[in-house]
Amino acid sequence: MNKPLHPDQLRSLVPLNALSRRQLRELQDQLTPRPLLAGELLFGVQDSAATLFFLLSGELLLQAGDGRERRLVAGTAASCYCVGPGPRWRRAHALSDCSVLAIDSAQLDRLLTWRQAYQDLLVQLSLEGHSPEWLELLLENPLFAKVPPANVRRMLDRLESLAVVAGQTLIRQGNVGDGCFFLKAGRAEVVRDAESGRQLVAELEVGACFGEEALLADRPRNATVTMLEDGVVLRLARADFHALLEAPVVADVSLAQAARLLDSGAQWLDIRLQEEYERGHALQALHMPLDLLRLKARLLDRSRTYLCYCDSGKRSASAVFLLTQLGFSAFVLRYGVQGLPAVQHDALLCQSGSGYLARSGGRIERSRD
Repeated sequence: MNKPLHPDQLRSLVPLNALSRRQLRELQDQLTPRPLLAGELLFGVQDSAATLFFLLSGELLLQAGDGRERRLVAGTAASCYCVGPGPRWRRAHALSDCSVLAIDSAQLDRLLTWRQAYQDLLVQLSLEGHSPEWLELLLENPLFAKVPPANVRRMLDRLESLAVVAGQTLIRQGNVGDGCFFLKAGRAEVVRDAESGRQLVAELEVGACFGEEALLADRPRNATVTMLEDGVVLRLARADFHALLEAPVVADVSLAQAARLLDSGAQWLDIRLQEEYERGHALQALHMPLDLLRLKARLLDRSRTYLCYCDSGKRSASAVFLLTQLGFSAFVLRYGVQGLPAVQHDALLCQSGSGYLARSGGRIERSRD
């Protein structure tokens, strides 16, 4: 069974060689070579440009739309670059038994964009004595893909460093949110008190951001965060959070813009309470209450865009921020459903009943009433 390539084996492949080892680990499941038999088609005119290929061994025949042909031989300078379906090449098939890497083009583009946007900042901060490893962990959180480097620079200047010990409670459920935190060293657990007892929501590792949901929704803390071991956290005050992180990360859309996104395959995500959802929800809207979103987000399809809505827009802003942290594409309905004219409000929330739920693998299932 083939094993993933080691980062040192990718040094000649452009642009994979521009990624950090941490970024390459994010591509780990795509770095295993796959065989292509002589005569087998690698891609054709019907294939999308969603996948890029690197030739590791063997020979390919590339065919352009105007009939031009080119042989691509592994080990040559030309084979260091990726090929894929698009305006330049319409078809490719193996002239001999081959080995290729198949890389998701959108994911690669996101990683390269991040790397180029933050490279200078990482170098500058490293020279100032900041830990490069911790900064990469923090900045590779997907939410920072939407935060301008200048905002990140200002945010780092305003962070308050706090030494913490195992068992120390940093956030207590029910308290007012006056800031959010970034975990620089150590581990922490997130626990929620519910009628059924204490529920472990998540364990946080270095680079995690927490406490932001209360700031976005302007509500009391919805969980308790306690250190599992000694460590260091960085605190960002409420005002700085809203100015530097929330504005660039939480993107909103009008109902008309949402309609166009739905036509392109987006999905409504209703993050209200069960009773609110059952009373009326958007057509085929998935129900995922905000307090369960962190737990259930793994059921969502990362290839889709999610349109979050609630009454005022505050809870859905929290949902979009959280989904962005987890690497999803998400938007909030501007001003929420209460901001819509009566006719549009009733037209949007036109279904009732228990509705639709997300299942593993991104499947959507209709609930039984």
